[in-house]
Amino acid sequence: MKKNYVLILVTLLFSVATFAQNTENDSLPIYKKFPTIPAFSLIRPDSAVYTTDSIPKNKATVIIYFSPDCSHCQYEAKQIVKGQAELQNATFIWVSFHPLPEINAFKSQYGMDSFSNMVFGRDPKYFLPAFYKVAFTPYMAVYNARGQFVKEFREGAEIKELKELINN
Repeated sequence: MKKNYVLILVTLLFSVATFAQNTENDSLPIYKKFPTIPAFSLIRPDSAVYTTDSIPKNKATVIIYFSPDCSHCQYEAKQIVKGQAELQNATFIWVSFHPLPEINAFKSQYGMDSFSNMVFGRDPKYFLPAFYKVAFTPYMAVYNARGQFVKEFREGAEIKELKELINN
């Protein structure tokens, strides 16, 4: 009889431990369950389509979800432009829900037209904010040169830390 109790107790403990692991994994955000650059499709200001397949290989990638009228996004844009010389090892993908003319005006206002590593687009399906659970802008997701998720910044990044992540 004692052996049955021990067997039941061991089975119960194993079941609880297994359930706890599954619950923990289920609560992870999608971008942590699948830590590679997600498959997305953006409409660029020139109406061209930009997808995950368009991202240059062997370079870090920074996806920035922004709003052109957000002062924090404007500050982040100024800092990224200012540090551009040290950020060439990354492709910056600026994504917004705003209309394309506003996105284009933002890009021009901060002089990002001339940088080949800056991509701007509109996410018409609102895929990226749902994927990352964006609550505030600017939201930034950093991926290394192999396309693996490195770090997120839920309210913008310090440029010094961004440079370290990109250049390592």
